[in-house]
Amino acid sequence: MKSKPQRTDKLPDFEQSLSELEALVTKLEQGDVPLEDALKSFERGVALTRQCQTALRTAQQKVEMLLARNGTEEIAPFSDEEEEDDDDVER
Repeated sequence: MKSKPQRTDKLPDFEQSLSELEALVTKLEQGDVPLEDALKSFERGVALTRQCQTALRTAQQKVEMLLARNGTEEIAPFSDEEEEDDDDVER
């Protein structure tokens, strides 16, 4: 039986970072966190956001490389039209 290769990076994976970030946001939204704890949570949230952005950027680069290798070089930027429509409604 093959064992999974061990991860050599020391950063938590995307799902763990995102889950922790969501928990921090929920905690801060409740509003009953002492200021010092809120600042620490906010600082941790910023670090987690950066980790998630890095993971997403890396994944995007891998997808682009795979598409280029397969001769499919048509890469369109992601556009969330629904999100843009929601922004117009809120104003």
